[in-house]
Amino acid sequence: MGKYNVGRSRRYDEPKASGVSRLAAALGTVSLLALIVAGPLHHLGFIGLTGAFAVLKWALYGALAACLLALGGMVGAARRRAGMSTAVTALVLSLAVIVPIGALAWKGSRVPAIHDITTDPINPPPFVAALRLREGALNPAEYGGPDVAAKQRAAYPDIVPLTLNLPPARAFDRALAAVRTMGWDLVASDPAGGRIEATDTTFWFGFKDDVVVRVQPQENGSRVDVRSLSRVGGGDIGANAARVRKYLAALKAGS
Repeated sequence: MGKYNVGRSRRYDEPKASGVSRLAAALGTVSLLALIVAGPLHHLGFIGLTGAFAVLKWALYGALAACLLALGGMVGAARRRAGMSTAVTALVLSLAVIVPIGALAWKGSRVPAIHDITTDPINPPPFVAALRLREGALNPAEYGGPDVAAKQRAAYPDIVPLTLNLPPARAFDRALAAVRTMGWDLVASDPAGGRIEATDTTFWFGFKDDVVVRVQPQENGSRVDVRSLSRVGGGDIGANAARVRKYLAALKAGS
């Protein structure tokens, strides 16, 4: 009888998480799942860009609510001395959503809202073959002009043409090899015109950004210009500039 009473006492005296903590954990879980699936759903074509951003927005709202509830649950758990682990789990889940979205927002606030980056803002390399792929794209292929150029120079002063001490034919071959190294989808290769076009697809959301490389003869070598242009989005959070930098580094290294 005594053993039964002890077992029964332990069963009914087990610490339980409060309803607030459980709600916070559930909301945090749903928000994190929404964050995870937003990109793949857009990448696979199940939802459009507006829908994907809506999923992210509500994931953030849910995570913020879960964070507040989790903090309240932690206060209650400290007083009751029970259920702290559930509240902490809920807080971690909510921060797993808030932190990456917040980091992207912070990064976006530090760069101009432009989506077209080139080493030659005065005479940017034009797209030719990629134009058929850009049909229906929200962003036009035409360069934005002096306003975009001024914003780029202020934000990315290091984006400049690259000079190679190679004749144009060899410089073109190296530029083409660098495009293949980057893993882009080759759209066009025109050795006579010194033009290479390719498309880069981002991993998570499947955004497609087009790139054109221009190789021109220059005294004692060749000049290489690059342009990276997003198909959608008013701003790119620095993605095109990062792509151009990475390509120029690979080209300079002889990759």
